[in-house]
Amino acid sequence: MPTLSRFLAAGCCALLALGASAQNYPTKAIRIIVPFVPGGPTDIQARWAGQQLNAALGQPVIVENRGGAGGMPGTEAVVKSAPDGYTLLAGNPGPLTIAPSVRSQMPYDTLRDLAPIFLIAKTASCLCIHPSLPVKSVKDFVALAKAQPGKINYGSPGVGTVGHLATELFATQAGIKLNHIPYKGAAQYTIDLIAGHIELAIIQFAGCAPLLQQGKLRAIGATSRQRSRLLPDLPTIAEQGITNFESYNWNGVLAPAGTPKPIIARIHDVLAKQLATPEGQELFLGQGHEPGGEGPEEYAAFIRAEIEKWAKVAKAAGIPKQ
Repeated sequence: MPTLSRFLAAGCCALLALGASAQNYPTKAIRIIVPFVPGGPTDIQARWAGQQLNAALGQPVIVENRGGAGGMPGTEAVVKSAPDGYTLLAGNPGPLTIAPSVRSQMPYDTLRDLAPIFLIAKTASCLCIHPSLPVKSVKDFVALAKAQPGKINYGSPGVGTVGHLATELFATQAGIKLNHIPYKGAAQYTIDLIAGHIELAIIQFAGCAPLLQQGKLRAIGATSRQRSRLLPDLPTIAEQGITNFESYNWNGVLAPAGTPKPIIARIHDVLAKQLATPEGQELFLGQGHEPGGEGPEEYAAFIRAEIEKWAKVAKAAGIPKQ
């Protein structure tokens, strides 16, 4: 019994210490690990989150880029960090919701090892084609692809990326067969699409808008559920008969599982308050993003649904695990 008493006493002390730590949070610098190189949407939105936390909490927020291997090493680093609110993850679908379906070995379990805090924004894209293709709508494109099964080439940032699986989702729902050409990034396949070396690619609104205006590319559909503010005249893919199609890139903030709920709530409240301001809304809408706002429970449900969706896509497309 004395041993049990000491064990219970130690547990109570640990809980009290954890509660005190959460109440005083933060007392030192906070790290946000971005599992990609600087400059992309995940990095930019993580820096926005860092600025809001720094201003509201009064502690430095350091954004640390750990790119490579599809974002998995950077994500793993957060998973293995202490669950104390001082190491956060800039979340992205690649390592969180797509990797489980295309990787044979995962160093973490997204649902078990991470605590979602706040979904910052979702980013839709355009289904872009080379202007030489004799189509102007999704219906035209599907007809052409059915007449030439497996002969239309599309580019993506690589196997298992959002661009790859989103295009396969489109092909599966449209009942067509396309030929995948993986690249190392969006810049490379965009150049090849402009040059006519490939015929199709999914490109985010902000990246393709100027190319569409210059006539270098043609957009035939938006991947969002609703039309984009940047390209309001472009119908969605769903509007054009692929009724269940919807695909987004997205970015949010997560923490290691076990992070105290008061800390998660404090981080969430800061980001939610700032995103809800007119300035916050305009910032993201003006860049072609859809402001998020989902909190811990909603964000967790969203991630779970995304994992299930991409698992079905990978299976239907016959994408082998690497």
